[in-house]
Amino acid sequence: MSRRSTVQSYGAISRLFHWTTAALILANIPLGAIANRLPYDSAQALALKAQVFSIHKTLGVVVFLIALGRIVWTLFETHPAPLHPDRRGELWLAGLVHWMLYVSLVAVPLTGWVHHAAVTGFAPILWPFGQTLPFVPQSEAVATTAGSLHWVFTKLLVGSVLLHVAGALKHHFVDRDATLRRMWRGTSAPDRVVWPRASVLPALAAVALFGLGAAVVALPRGGQTPAATATATQAPIPTAGNWQVTEGTLGFGVQQMGQAVAGQFANWTADIRFDPASGTGAVTVTIDTGSLTLGSVTQQAKSADFFDTAQFPQAIFAAEIAPTDTGYEARGTLTLRGAVQPVTLPFTLDLNGDTARMTGSIRLDRRDFGVGVSYGDESSVGFGVDVIISLTASQSL
Repeated sequence: MSRRSTVQSYGAISRLFHWTTAALILANIPLGAIANRLPYDSAQALALKAQVFSIHKTLGVVVFLIALGRIVWTLFETHPAPLHPDRRGELWLAGLVHWMLYVSLVAVPLTGWVHHAAVTGFAPILWPFGQTLPFVPQSEAVATTAGSLHWVFTKLLVGSVLLHVAGALKHHFVDRDATLRRMWRGTSAPDRVVWPRASVLPALAAVALFGLGAAVVALPRGGQTPAATATATQAPIPTAGNWQVTEGTLGFGVQQMGQAVAGQFANWTADIRFDPASGTGAVTVTIDTGSLTLGSVTQQAKSADFFDTAQFPQAIFAAEIAPTDTGYEARGTLTLRGAVQPVTLPFTLDLNGDTARMTGSIRLDRRDFGVGVSYGDESSVGFGVDVIISLTASQSL
């Protein structure tokens, strides 16, 4: 049996590429659907969900690499002649479906990989080469776009697979020709080779369909693009204090499934009253918990098991400011998820005229606020949460 294809039959290497890719796709599509539907209401459930997602992502990378190898092989390999060169419409549709498959075998795993690389979160790819990609920033906007493209392209892949399978079954059971047998057993056919006129239209149509899918993802929703929305949510909001925040970030980090996950709150205000001469004052920080982002597990973090943003849309930190030997501290209470706990936040302050730059950090225990109470094992979600805040404020007259 020849390893190379001829004008009448598929070689062993081409058939190996075909059936390996088919097996991976038929396994990975339902695996992804199952992973999305699995619950995560306990540490055990979360571990299972992460494991299934890791397998799904790893198989996706394998599909991507095999697809690249298959495309390169196809460029230099002989193509068997069509069995029905006179059926122009059928040949055109077959060409479109094949090009759709080629594009989707690259586009679907690549967009999933970009989504994975753009956010931190659970379910790592099971290989030793790292979880990031060159030129892919850690960005919620990039992750959202890549995730949306992945969803759309997956639907195009499923449609292409169904059409491809339907065509093969039609040839085998209706036409009773050797189309399926050529790929299954390497059967030689046809007896007389006739090549139809080549056309690039199926390839262009396949690319156009994927371009249409990408255009749908790029459409603004609710009158704003995702980028515009992100910019709007981070704009400082004036408060009644004698210092106004001009820019700042409120971030935090936690360990999940042994991986560091970074998150932040996009919407928050700080009502600051501070006397530089005495180093004393007061601050009230109001946080919109619904503006939380936490990598690939943002929706999980907003659920009732964790921050429960639907029932507790705000968190409030109210404290008195006082100087210390090494800087300053804000000592008060943090109200989060209905729980009130004493919190002391040490911070440094760089005063330059009417501008102040502040940085501070503290480690909290999520259990003190009833966050993730059903996740009692740190191997799933760490108990410690590192909160980091930095801001620049201007003194108002």
